[in-house]
Amino acid sequence: MTAISPAARELPDVNEMYVVHRVFRREFTALPALIRAVSDGDTARAAVVAEHLTLVLDGLHMHHTGEDEVLWPLLQVRAAPSTALVETMQHQHGVVDSRTEAIREHEAAWTQDPTPAGGERLAQLVEDLASALFEHLELEEREILPLVTCHIAVDEWRKLFEHGKDTMTPRQLPLMFGAVLEDADPDERARMLGQFPIPIALFLRTVGAWQYRRYIRRVRAA
Repeated sequence: MTAISPAARELPDVNEMYVVHRVFRREFTALPALIRAVSDGDTARAAVVAEHLTLVLDGLHMHHTGEDEVLWPLLQVRAAPSTALVETMQHQHGVVDSRTEAIREHEAAWTQDPTPAGGERLAQLVEDLASALFEHLELEEREILPLVTCHIAVDEWRKLFEHGKDTMTPRQLPLMFGAVLEDADPDERARMLGQFPIPIALFLRTVGAWQYRRYIRRVRAA
């Protein structure tokens, strides 16, 4: 692998990362309250909240494994002397992964038996994850994205999002993409949808958007 020349070239659209990070900040902030609001023994409601928690955790895992496989190896070679920063990002991924695993283990038991005590423990685990994750996202936006602009080619950057499209299930993809578009402005929406072939983009704008609206109303119901 060779360094990308700083000469004039097409730059990767790093704003996509801010749009994706917005989803994780929004949903991991909202989820503890959704968990705590589940009534004792209400397995039906617990299943709805747990499904959403799983969707967001899976989306985060997809996002981070894409960085692990595509982004960090390139920056380790090209962004010296910033390799210590890349190592910090990798370590933070490890912390997030360990907290995610703790959530998944507790989530399964809580979904089967949603007690207030179990819900409080699960909510605290989500808050612990959010604390580590938000610190990571802030550092990534402040320090890594400028390196991406200097050292990563557009086709390499797009591999991050191809990874995401290839790893989400057919049910998850429109829901996760609906979450990404929820707070996007018109320009962000157009640019995110522009990554897809026209038939898929049309599906996401229409049927996929309807699926997401129906899904998220159920998740956020009082």
